[in-house]
Amino acid sequence: MLPSRRGRPARAPAVCALLLATAAASVTVTGCGDTGGLRSAGATPTAVSPARLWPDLTPASSPAYDIGEVDHEVVRGVPVPGGDIRRADPVAAVRAEIAAHPAEYAGDKAPYRETARRMADCGAAGGSARCPVLRPYYRDLTGDGRAEMTLGFRLLPARMTAVRVYGVEKGRLVRVMSYEDAVSAVELAGRSVIVRSPSEVAGYEYRLQWTWDPDQGAMLLTRDEMLRTGDAAGGRRPSVSPAPSPSAGAR
Repeated sequence: MLPSRRGRPARAPAVCALLLATAAASVTVTGCGDTGGLRSAGATPTAVSPARLWPDLTPASSPAYDIGEVDHEVVRGVPVPGGDIRRADPVAAVRAEIAAHPAEYAGDKAPYRETARRMADCGAAGGSARCPVLRPYYRDLTGDGRAEMTLGFRLLPARMTAVRVYGVEKGRLVRVMSYEDAVSAVELAGRSVIVRSPSEVAGYEYRLQWTWDPDQGAMLLTRDEMLRTGDAAGGRRPSVSPAPSPSAGAR
């Protein structure tokens, strides 16, 4: 018997039971039950197996482009006292990245030149509201019992947000995830980092998820989706940005 509401067994008259036993799957029986009785669910859609296209196409042996799937890089010059990532300076980590990529941050034509200029407002471990470094978050994303640091900072004047994840290996700060975009929201879910970004298509957003891969020693992009925002009118929902901390805020 199929369960009815709240788990109570559904009951049908004896005549219905007889008709159901003889008619089985070939005949739809109607009018045989009272409220909560057996009812037909209608026609079942035919299962369709995946169709492989171009079976004679020669499989690719290597990727056409390097899109940076794996990010695992030691951040030099940023100490981690006692191997505790909470004692590492997040502002120093951003400064180290800026120093390593002068073409992106230095000079009047650099795309993120304003970020480099505002770093002067951060001080040693944060600063005024003009500081582009956002508040860091700490959570065990690798399952080793130790927290990693998820850090964000503004890329100005491009109005983008950089999202980074750092861990500690042999007492050294190591970046294990890197992404930047026009970010609407960032979430930590279990051992994954989820980044939401606005889409050019009204009523949709991009949702990207990074998950720790122990073989690569990095957070890998494991899901890339385009989802409806839930606005029936097709408009975009209000953007939500990561909240800055008093010591490392962003305007």
